[in-house]
Amino acid sequence: MVDFNALRTDQVYRCKRPLNLYQSPQAESLVTQVATGRYLRIPSIGAATEAVYITLCEDDYPGWLRCADLDALMPTQDAYHPPQLSHREICDRLPQVIAFCQAAMATPNEYLWGGTLAPNYDCSGLMQAAFAAAGIWIPRDAYQQEAFCQPIHLEELRPGDLVFFGTPQKATHVGLYLGDAYYIHSSGKVQGRDGIGIDRLSAEGDRVSQTYYAQRRGGGRVVASYQPGQRGW
Repeated sequence: MVDFNALRTDQVYRCKRPLNLYQSPQAESLVTQVATGRYLRIPSIGAATEAVYITLCEDDYPGWLRCADLDALMPTQDAYHPPQLSHREICDRLPQVIAFCQAAMATPNEYLWGGTLAPNYDCSGLMQAAFAAAGIWIPRDAYQQEAFCQPIHLEELRPGDLVFFGTPQKATHVGLYLGDAYYIHSSGKVQGRDGIGIDRLSAEGDRVSQTYYAQRRGGGRVVASYQPGQRGW
C-alpha cells in the first residue's frame, strides 16, 4: 500500500487492480483506464489534492489518479522492459488481435469515452487493448495511433491494419480492418452503434457505415511495438 507522503518520483509502481485515470486534478472526466499489472511513474509530486499526476510506462500516457486509489499501487524494483518485436512477429499475432475484438463484440457492451477495459471501450481503447492482449503496445489515442503506424492507402489494407477517420486535420476515430471492406470498431451513440460493431468502408452501406466512410482518412500498419519515449505526435 502507498500513501501520498510515501510517493517517490524515482520509483516505478505497478497496479494491483484496475484503475481509472482522469483528465484533471479534480478527477472529473475519465481519460483512460489502467489494467492490473501495468507500470507507472509519478513525474512530480505537489501538494496533496484530489489526484496525483502519473505517466503510464507502456505508452507514455498521462493522467490523474485519485488519491483514494493510491492503495492500488505497489512499489516494484522491476524495471519496465518494452517488448521488442519484429514486423514478422507482429504479423503472426494479428489473428489474436482480431479475435480479441470479435470476443469483445460478443460480450454485451456499450461505448465508454476513456474505456480501455472490458466490457466497455472507446474506439482507440479497444484497439490498444486488443494489441496489448497479443503482447504488442501501441499508443492510446486515435491520432497518436495514426502517427505511430506506417501509413498505407485504403486500397492496400490487410486484415489487422488500422483504419482512421476524422477531419482533414486530425484522426478522431479508429477501427480494425477485417478484410473485404469490413472493419470492427467501438463507436458512440451520436453517429455510431453505442458499442462494438462491424461496418463497411463503403458509401453504400447503412447509415453508420456511410457516416464514417465520409470521414475516412486512411490506413495504418503496426510494424513495431511502442517504445517509451518514442512519441511522434
